[in-house]
Amino acid sequence: MYSTLLITVLLTAVTLVLGAYVVAKLIGPRSYNPVKGEPYESGIPTRGSSWLPVSVGFYLFAILFLMFDVETVFLYPWAVVVKQFGSMALVSIGFFLLVLAFGLAYAWRKGVLEWK
Repeated sequence: MYSTLLITVLLTAVTLVLGAYVVAKLIGPRSYNPVKGEPYESGIPTRGSSWLPVSVGFYLFAILFLMFDVETVFLYPWAVVVKQFGSMALVSIGFFLLVLAFGLAYAWRKGVLEWK
């Protein structure tokens, strides 16, 4: 029962993705111009290479931001139904926040939140 449902869902997903790709290739505009492949910054032509190394700190900071952003997404539905679940809901969200606090403390101790 579940295996046929899973296969159906997977086949539907693959079909929709491939179908969207084929439709985009068929009806999408085709303009092959070498200028389109060049980097562009506010109308000013670039000098030198546009591939510059980016500090890994930017990525770590973004991941931490997303982590705490997702936390708020999980906190809202919990706050809506907390009265229905009682003390177990309070314990579970407390554990969730404790894990996030440990993650923040670890990142802070490693210096991820400092701009260098």
